Amino acid sequence: MIRILLADDERLIRGAVAALLGLEGDLEVVVELGRGDEVVPAVAEHDPDVAVLDIDMPGADGLSVAEDLQRAGARCAVCILTSLGRPGYLRRAMAAGVRGFVAKDAPTEELAAAIRKVHEGGRYLDAELAAAAMAAGDNPLTEREREILRLIGAGTETARIATLLHLTEGTVRNYLSSAMAKLGESNRLAAVRAARETGWI
Repeated sequence: MIRILLADDERLIRGAVAALLGLEGDLEVVVELGRGDEVVPAVAEHDPDVAVLDIDMPGADGLSVAEDLQRAGARCAVCILTSLGRPGYLRRAMAAGVRGFVAKDAPTEELAAAIRKVHEGGRYLDAELAAAAMAAGDNPLTEREREILRLIGAGTETARIATLLHLTEGTVRNYLSSAMAKLGESNRLAAVRAARETGWI
């Protein structure tokens, strides 16, 4: 029996996925969660074989949780189940040791197959998403540029960003200009939007 932790903030979807997986003779959902920050403690407590995580959750997003699990040395395999099929997400997930990446609109049989495959040590990647990730290429933004764009996206003013990151306002503007040039955008909000749409921040 493959023991599964399922984390998704949409209760209806989480319940439906758990019920459908429960119909598979070799799969058992042992814990359901609605918040990302509940996952690491629950993995420590329940020791699942596979953690199935949504990306967009309160508390912590699924990719950050996957990174936390990797750092903690958790033995469970991680499979991302998401409606956010952005190329940058796939690359970040792979770097965090995620073994499966499945679209939410996939049939239950596909998710079940992905869970079995990652449990056996293999990988399962949505074919369309993998192709899009290849076409998108590598993330052109530096870690500092990503950090600043995330803060801009959260509505943080330049002066506050400078204080938070221990930089001068001019340096923050230089990083912003560089990020905008790389993304081919003429203003900061368009740059944030473009970076989000590709999953680069």
